[in-house]
Amino acid sequence: MECQADPAPMATSEEALQQRMRFARLCKALGHPARLQILQFLATVPTCFCGDIVKQLPLAQSTVSQHLKILKEAGWIQGEIEGPRTCYWLNRETLAEFQTLAARLP
Repeated sequence: MECQADPAPMATSEEALQQRMRFARLCKALGHPARLQILQFLATVPTCFCGDIVKQLPLAQSTVSQHLKILKEAGWIQGEIEGPRTCYWLNRETLAEFQTLAARLP
């Protein structure tokens, strides 16, 4: 089967490439239901501790910590150590960036 459309050429500038790579990294970090659930929970609270997130999921604390690490590396969340605990919050700038990048999709 042959494509019937005559698609417009994709933008190939360095900036367009960097935006696609960034969007792909953000999407990859969302590639697990637990990480989506973490983001949904963090969207409802200003900040919370790891233990609060663990209570929201049927997963071991170590597994939740691994998911938090992935989300933090991608820029979805931020965290700050407060004594023996880490406080996390949703990075709303990344959320806005993701929405902008997603809106550019056809």
